[in-house]
Amino acid sequence: MLSFFGALAILLLGYVVYGRWLDNHFGADANRPTPAFTQEDGVDFVPLPWYRIFLIQFLNIAGLGPIFGAIMGALYGPAAFLWIAFGCVLGGAVHDYFSGMLSVRHQGQSIPEIVGHYLGENTRKIMRAFSVILLVLVGVVFMMGPAGLLANLGMEGIFANTSFWLGVILAYYFIATVLPVDKLISKIYPVFGLTLLIMAFGVGGMMIVNDLPIPEITDLLANPNGLPVWPMLFITIACGAISGFHATQSPMMARCLPTEAYGRRVFFGAMIAEGVVALVWAAAAMSFFPNGLYGLNEVLAKGGAGLVVNEISVGLMGNMGGMLAILGVIACPVTSGDTAFRSVRLIFADALKMPQSGMKERLLLAVPVFAVGFALTFVDFNIIWRYFAFSNQLLATIVLWASAMYLVHESKAHWPASLPAAFMTAVCTTYILMAPEGLGLTSAIAYPVGAVASLVVLGWFLLMAMRKAKGQSAISVRGGH
Repeated sequence: MLSFFGALAILLLGYVVYGRWLDNHFGADANRPTPAFTQEDGVDFVPLPWYRIFLIQFLNIAGLGPIFGAIMGALYGPAAFLWIAFGCVLGGAVHDYFSGMLSVRHQGQSIPEIVGHYLGENTRKIMRAFSVILLVLVGVVFMMGPAGLLANLGMEGIFANTSFWLGVILAYYFIATVLPVDKLISKIYPVFGLTLLIMAFGVGGMMIVNDLPIPEITDLLANPNGLPVWPMLFITIACGAISGFHATQSPMMARCLPTEAYGRRVFFGAMIAEGVVALVWAAAAMSFFPNGLYGLNEVLAKGGAGLVVNEISVGLMGNMGGMLAILGVIACPVTSGDTAFRSVRLIFADALKMPQSGMKERLLLAVPVFAVGFALTFVDFNIIWRYFAFSNQLLATIVLWASAMYLVHESKAHWPASLPAAFMTAVCTTYILMAPEGLGLTSAIAYPVGAVASLVVLGWFLLMAMRKAKGQSAISVRGGH
């Protein structure tokens, strides 16, 4: 129990102390006009209250990620506590803060445009394609999953048909993608965001009341499943620690932020809140079932993470918990899928420099995207989706390097972004070398190669930083003369 509370304290202190320091280091300016006002169009650029933006951002980046990912990550034992706590504060919250605030500083642009500004035009093109593919995959899978669950709720007739629910969800996605952000998303997302938080607080509270045997960090090496913590844990738990998907979502709320003074609350704060949710579910998954992780393994084998959520929720909170579990498993993926498609529309709009104030322009981009998405519902994603976790963390790594280069451009210390970027470079490289969907190499090869790759990329970055610093110094000297 002490280790759980220790990790929770790290998350909360991380927001209060490190979050405030990072906000000052970035130079957030409460008096600087934001895109919500300078580019207000009544569709995507709409000023909203900070608490509403926070809840929308939280649900955008969370969904079921910090629940399902944390449950799977619990199989690695209490090492998951360390990754969630330190990964969230030093990696994920930094990543989300920069992806949001850099969008604020760049007229609300989407993440490929921002990355291209600091890492070059070729990187911009790669990021555009990479982000669109990733988001369409997210949107399609988050259509198919909830549709299947709704069809199996025991209803009859057309309501037991997966295709019917797929059509309903697809129609909702389309409406949410083209309507102004304040007409639908800003009204229903805060409700679901609060539901997700209430669900986590309920599980966490009852876990403490019932004094569940949460393992301690002293049991760090107790890994009955024999799973390699490095680098697999760091890929398994993405939402709740660090996730590149968040970088595609933050610009949507950057277009609604009324003042930079709220940046820490919205971007850094939403990620810390997600870390708390992930911490609660990781602890519950480790301690709720008889025989600990062995019991968790048995339930996962029977019905996956969804069954784990249901048994824990009902077991700790009764029928109300069961209702929240069903709502979360169905509604949360849907509210991540619709913003995934909306992000695709905005990425295309930024790339084509096409204003989105008119419905015609929005339809021109949305219709082809949804046609592709619908076609992909007929494809078996079992193989393709195995690459999603790796792609997600690779995207986060690229965004962190771009953030570090921004700090170099601003003549500020880059280590808040460059150190987690180097760490994630090692994670991604080692994973793709070891994973079955990668090269399948042994750890004896993957570990040193991953470390060397990280050092090489860090060395390249430091060289670019030195050149940039010398160039700025030369300009300053010429200006002085």
